Amino acid sequence: MAYKDLHDFIKHLEERELLKRIYTEVNSELEITEITDRISKKRGPALLFENVKGSSYPVLINAMGTYERMSMALGVEKLDDIGNDIEEFIDMSNYLGIMKKVKSLPRLARMATVFPLKMPSKGACQEVIENDPDLSTLPILKCWPEDAGRFITLPLIITKDPESGIQNMGMYRLQVFDKNTTGMHWHLHKDGREIYEKYKILGGKMPVSVALGCDPAITYSATAPLPKMIDEMMFAGFLRKSPVKLVKSITNDIYVPADAEFIIEGYVDVNEELRLEGPFGDHTGYYSLADYYPVFHVTCITHKKNAIYPTTVVGKPPMEDCYMGKATERIFLPLLKMQYPEIIDISFPLEGVFHNCVIVSIKKRYPGHAKKIMNSLWGIGQMMYTKMIIVVDENVSPKDVSTVAWKVFNNIDAKRDVVISEGPLDALDHASNLPHYGYRMGIDATKKWPNEGHTREWPNDIEMTKDIKELVTRRWSEYDIE
Repeated sequence: MAYKDLHDFIKHLEERELLKRIYTEVNSELEITEITDRISKKRGPALLFENVKGSSYPVLINAMGTYERMSMALGVEKLDDIGNDIEEFIDMSNYLGIMKKVKSLPRLARMATVFPLKMPSKGACQEVIENDPDLSTLPILKCWPEDAGRFITLPLIITKDPESGIQNMGMYRLQVFDKNTTGMHWHLHKDGREIYEKYKILGGKMPVSVALGCDPAITYSATAPLPKMIDEMMFAGFLRKSPVKLVKSITNDIYVPADAEFIIEGYVDVNEELRLEGPFGDHTGYYSLADYYPVFHVTCITHKKNAIYPTTVVGKPPMEDCYMGKATERIFLPLLKMQYPEIIDISFPLEGVFHNCVIVSIKKRYPGHAKKIMNSLWGIGQMMYTKMIIVVDENVSPKDVSTVAWKVFNNIDAKRDVVISEGPLDALDHASNLPHYGYRMGIDATKKWPNEGHTREWPNDIEMTKDIKELVTRRWSEYDIE
């Protein structure tokens, strides 16, 4: 389903008793983080802090912090439903002889929902216009003790490619320097950074608008690893099954979600010297180091009259961002399987913080097949950052970490089955000798074949017979033996 805006999502969370309103005064410096961290670790509810010291705006946090709420945010019962929907949507064989296949017509109708609508008037996000902006009025969190300051942690950064005119939306943290400037945390490999480099050639000011607090499908879309030619607003429309309504920013030509809670408008002067940003307690569970990044100058803030400030806290998993990562895993699995049909399933363990570890099961068909998959995955978009890829046979579920560990501990010969690959790493990786570059490891935990150099007999797994399993299930059900 499509939520009209963040207020609508909050209403549905409350109806299902998945949100807790807190009226006691709370401090946005460290205190909200400690409360949220404890709640996150217990898979607790979304939190709406109604009384934040020094600000008139409520704070929503942990809104998508469980599998149930993440699924609800994207309008499905379970996250795999979206992946299955995408698989059907792009299966072009269903459109052959389309006049004879009435069942294809709903999918064509669905196409109309992906294109955003540019509205001719102002949006709800522009009910209040502040031409003398002051970021200190927002309840922006200082999350962790060694953070360099307050950080906007759930911003949708919208820019426009100066060559194609196509807008891009990504999520990059913003460290508040003063009332109208922040850092712009564009990593080396990110699309926002690439657009910034294009503006550097042109010189002058690069327009930027930042949306805070949208329908959660729009917020999630800013994090999705989409190909460059796919507009994030189109993807959000697909997820919502309803077009995203856009309005023009007040001070620049960037179009923003009409029903956002806040819009922060401004520019990055590409001729300006970079400024030291960080450290920041990051999703890796460690502080990311201080480094130099562009400066974002805020020229205008618009918002709803009853605006709610959305934020998140990252740190040692599990936290809210883990479930956004799990959504990506399930949504994009069908696309991965279309390119590599030997893949059965895939899992990004929460402890791997998105891309430090990937477990993949395959239908093995030839010698070295596991190593082929490792190298293939390292060549796909953001998976180039993956520090460890573990490959298991098709009968092993990647989600069953205990069984995966058993296979790794027992099935590998280190010299034969461990692959060390050299290549790019994430900017947040602190273990490599060089920034952005280092070594990744692949582990082939599949059953080895004779033509893979294993000349000894490979033992069978211990497994009870099917008839005895059924007998015990039938005869001993009263003892809760499943």
